[in-house]
Amino acid sequence: MVHSPLPHPSQGNKNNFLYPRSSYRGKFTPENLAFNANLQEFAQKVSYISALETGGKLPPEQAYAQVESLWQELQLSKKALGIGKTNPQ
Repeated sequence: MVHSPLPHPSQGNKNNFLYPRSSYRGKFTPENLAFNANLQEFAQKVSYISALETGGKLPPEQAYAQVESLWQELQLSKKALGIGKTNPQ
């Protein structure tokens, strides 16, 4: 049986594969949408770090430090976007 070569993935398909995104279905505000994008990016990066540490390519201490740094960035994003603040009416 002869196998035909797979088509070369376009850059868009490659990005969708490497950096999958889910549609935001929560209460829409520009701030919530921006935070959701930041949260998805955080989760993707933590997944990569975890895989590298599990595979022995990244020492546990370095993996922890990178995840901690990403967490601090996410917290700053939350604060800057005002996520979780109640608006007095």
